[in-house]
Amino acid sequence: MIIEGGFTVKAPIEKLFDFLMKPETVMTCIPGTESVKIIDDSTFECIVKQRVGIISVKLKFVTKVVKVEKPTHAEFEGEGEDMTKLGHFKQKTSLNLKEVAPGEVEFSYAVDVAIVGKLAMFGDRVMKQKAKDTEKAFTKNLQEKLATMV
Repeated sequence: MIIEGGFTVKAPIEKLFDFLMKPETVMTCIPGTESVKIIDDSTFECIVKQRVGIISVKLKFVTKVVKVEKPTHAEFEGEGEDMTKLGHFKQKTSLNLKEVAPGEVEFSYAVDVAIVGKLAMFGDRVMKQKAKDTEKAFTKNLQEKLATMV
């Protein structure tokens, strides 16, 4: 399943890129994040609690930075599972930043995710809607955090 989206952020492109490349800061923008553990310079482990449809899940996953083209592009790969064994997933994510005006950046992303187990029963429609809801909260939180970093 491919999940794509984008939004505009008011921030200098370098500042935004640096923020996005630090798991301990960027994960604070994702609703439900419970913990972030840095494993090494390019790998981190997270636990995120989310509600998908009628089910609550607690996802534990490891993500690795696989490509960086500062300040416009980054790629990540990872995998994890619901801690109650409702499913397992693998993902590849690509982030792109484009300065559209001074202090204004277009942020676009594409996530290729494969889900197996009971979580997969929700299908593309439910998962994509959950991704859109999370994107809205992430965008709001990101903008607020960047504003305090002036």
